[in-house]
Formats: sequence, C-alpha cells, structure tokens
Amino acid sequence: MFDSVQTHYQSYPYPRYPLIASVRRCDTYALNLQAIWAYFNGTMPSPEAKKILIAGCGTFAPYPWSVANPDVPITALDLSERSLRRARLHCLLHGRLNIDFCCGDLSDQDAVDGDFGLIDSFGVLHHMEDPLAGLKALERRLVPGGILRIMLYSRYARREEESIRRAFRLLGVGTPQEARRLLNKARAGSRLARYLSNTDETATDVGVADALLHPRARTYRIDGLLEMVKQAGLKPLLFAHYGAFEGVSEEIGRLRALEKDQESPGNFVVYLGRTDGTILEKPSGSRIVLNPCLVSSVGFFNFGKLRIPARVGCDNQPLGFCERSFLRTFLYPVSSSKISGDKAEMVAMYKRALFLLEYSS
Repeated sequence: MFDSVQTHYQSYPYPRYPLIASVRRCDTYALNLQAIWAYFNGTMPSPEAKKILIAGCGTFAPYPWSVANPDVPITALDLSERSLRRARLHCLLHGRLNIDFCCGDLSDQDAVDGDFGLIDSFGVLHHMEDPLAGLKALERRLVPGGILRIMLYSRYARREEESIRRAFRLLGVGTPQEARRLLNKARAGSRLARYLSNTDETATDVGVADALLHPRARTYRIDGLLEMVKQAGLKPLLFAHYGAFEGVSEEIGRLRALEKDQESPGNFVVYLGRTDGTILEKPSGSRIVLNPCLVSSVGFFNFGKLRIPARVGCDNQPLGFCERSFLRTFLYPVSSSKISGDKAEMVAMYKRALFLLEYSS
C-alpha cells in the first residue's frame, strides 16, 4: 500500500520547473564532490568515495548535481515514479547521462546498492514517519570520511505554513484549487495576506500542495535536530543556511539565542559526518586549486561582474576582473607554502566559500 507521502508526490511531483530550465555550472559549485570532500577531509576523494546519492531527489535535483559532477556516478532515489520520470526526462533533455534513477524508500537498505562518499537529503527527512530511522539508514551508507547534507524545517521559519496547513486539514481542504480559493479571500493586512506576499509557492498547484497540503511535515528546534543527529551516530560539520557562522558551536549558540525570541534564520541546512572517527584527518602539506565548476567562469573573455548566489552560509563577493584574475592563478594546483600575506587572506576567504579547494599534495 502506498504511504500517504508517496501518494502525495505521485499526485503532485515537486518542484515543477520547466523542462527547458537550466543552470550555469558556476551556480552548482557547492554541489561539487571534490570541493566538499576537500573542505572536510583535506584530500581529493578516493575511488570508493566517488559516488553520490540523492536521497529523495524530486523532479529536479539530479540535473544540477550532474552539472556539478559530470564524471561521478550519481544515484537518484525517490518514492515517486512520477517525480523520477520527470527528473529523468529533464536530465536527458540536457544531456546528463551519469545518473541511475531508483524508486524506493531511503530507509530500505535494498533500495540502492553500495556506499557513497556524498549523500544529499534536502527537505526529505521531515516528511518521513520515522526521520531518525531514515537518518540512521543514510549514515550506514557513508564510506569512511563520507559527508551527508540535510535540510530540515525550522520550527520558527515554518510557523506561518504550519498554521495554514493545520487549518486546511481541519477544514477538509484537500486540493490546491480549494486551497487557492481560500487564499484569494485573504484580507489585506492579515497574517495570511502577509504570508502570500512573502512566498512564491502559491503560484503553482504543486507549490501549494507541497507547502500547505502535505500529509506529513515535522519542524525542529536546533536542540531537537542535534539530538536526532547524535542518535544517528553523526555530528554537524558545517551549517550552510544563509548567514550561518563558520564555527559549528558558534552557530549553535546563535540559533539557540534566536529561538529564545521565537526567531529563525530560515530552515536548517547542515553537513554531517560520522562520530566514530571516520572523518579523515587533514594532512600536512597541501595544494590549492580552483573549484572545477568555476573554471569556465574565470576565463579571459568573461566581462562584467559575475554574481554567484551564496550556498554555504557566507556571502559571495561579485567576481570582477581582478577577482577572476586572482582565481585564474589556481587553474592548476599551487603549493600552499607559496601563499602568504594578502594573498593568504584571499585564499582563506575563497576556501570558506568553496571557490578554492585545499588538498594534500
């Protein structure tokens, strides 16, 4: 029998981007396996780590992951056959062929084969009947040094959506059309009207269904998230929602202070690693190289300022002529021992942004 969440996504595959929608490779820089692996492990990924799992891929995620990692085998797993068909078609239309599409539950150890150096489960666990069991299942699929990225709903970032979702359930609202008729009656200045003015989800039926009609959605405070992560045998390595501090403990403190005032910077985005010592030690002696996703964007014939949206918490400075010239010096690996002074400060900034990778030589 279909789970209610599976039935939901069979009816409303999410998100509903046009099949012609494309992304610049530079915008996928934070999805690059080499960049993520080097950031946390200080090395380039080993052969056994060169596999990516998208656990709950929806209709679109396989495409940008493939753009970021064209030579890495990617497994895209989802409960919904309709979502997978849409994702497969999108990838085929854009020539992305390094993806294996699988229909199944991420908690099922037989759903996919093998272990992975990088797992992404963005906006998925909070829709599961047992999120902890799902997180434990993903932890078991990590190779030594493997990294898991999750996004979970924050209690206070989702406050308006959850209030509306509960009200719709009490009223028996079951379709996007019924929901939209009620939304259109929102009085000016009301909480509902304010919500509508701050979201674009209600522009499509699948957006309304995902935001306001979902059959199962949990929200978390930071301490609840940390407890679940700990029970799964994992630890936070980096918070990546916008504005997050680089230090994990500093960001946890900031989030706790915000929650005392019932505030949130947004939903939680966090990179996780195992607590059993399998995150690799960063070795001494290293080289610096440009993120592969940025190579074509820093060329001589690119003009104007290149703006790349922030993906790992910190702001990205626009890349003008001088910035691109600096980054071009790392098209080929440069020994870190040759970098000092102002150049070292710029390298540190671009390493934090994942524009530059440092790895053992």
